[in-house]
Amino acid sequence: MSGRVTIREVAALAGVSAGAVSLALNDRPGVSGATRERIRAAAQQLGWVPSQAARSLARLAPGSDTVGLVITRPARQLGLEPFYMEFISGIQSVLEERSATLLLRLVRDREQETAVHRTWWRTRRVSGSVLVDLTEADPRIPALAALGMPAVAAGHPGLTGGELAAVWTDDSAAVQDAVRYLAMLGHRRIARVGGAPDLGHTAIRTRALAAVAEQLGLEPPRSVPTDFSGRAGARATRMLLASAHRPTAIIYDNDIMAVAGISVAAEFGLHVPADLSLIAWDDSQLCRLTHPALSAMSHDVHGYGALVARTLFDVIEHRGTPAGPAPTPVLVPRGSSAPPGAAHRPPPPSSADSRPVPDSFRG
Repeated sequence: MSGRVTIREVAALAGVSAGAVSLALNDRPGVSGATRERIRAAAQQLGWVPSQAARSLARLAPGSDTVGLVITRPARQLGLEPFYMEFISGIQSVLEERSATLLLRLVRDREQETAVHRTWWRTRRVSGSVLVDLTEADPRIPALAALGMPAVAAGHPGLTGGELAAVWTDDSAAVQDAVRYLAMLGHRRIARVGGAPDLGHTAIRTRALAAVAEQLGLEPPRSVPTDFSGRAGARATRMLLASAHRPTAIIYDNDIMAVAGISVAAEFGLHVPADLSLIAWDDSQLCRLTHPALSAMSHDVHGYGALVARTLFDVIEHRGTPAGPAPTPVLVPRGSSAPPGAAHRPPPPSSADSRPVPDSFRG
């Protein structure tokens, strides 16, 4: 702990929002005279001293907030990931409502990410931060908790140890839906091209895949870890298709790798979906532009980002430490999934006629 008194502590003592404290202590309109005096008295009582960075920010953008987001990804790869583009746009939609700003940094590893958060908080460059790509026993969680920095984790609360508010999607339920759908079509040998093995949601999906396959009496599934890139997805697909027990269906942890999987299937002379069914995670425009169009686990990524941002402002403004799930991804069947050996069956519906699997199928 740095020992510096924050405007959130002043706000708590004065019984007002952090935004009201910022307005009062920077001589901005928007609070009554009585409230302004109460805030100043609370600041004096606590010995609050404004940081120079905060003063500069107040002059540049009166009443504004800045939210931090650090992502451990190469810039080139991030630009190719539709998920993060949608997620960031969702965050930005909430920031625009509040005349707030997003401060984005790309770093090489989590140690550098923690250092960036420490610097941002020490210099008061941000009001709070969003954590993404949680790992099991994630070292960033205790580090930010020790700083007293408002933060929200975009990940399962089981990965935060209860130290940070969390917003998550039910990855386990989504995997179960995908596998049950493929099993219903007749697939018994299902594989998965997953993400980085140290990521929490990768581990959750891997465990869910093994559990539901055993429950349904399927062959033990194989999960191949990757870095989410198209190149790694293609390499993993080649490995699976060249194996002695070639799968008849593959689930991919993102859309980019699933698109690469269609190309690799063609390299092997396999037809999708007659010889191989494919399902992508994070439905996007890419999934609808392939031939055949990709079946996908679809969810509102833009809405997910917006929910994360709103939750962060709840934490910043001391409206409790909320946590809650976003809607579970829903399976949208398209042309890339069919019963094994369905070469002579009628073609599946086009992407324009695709419909989510009804709720009655779930569970």
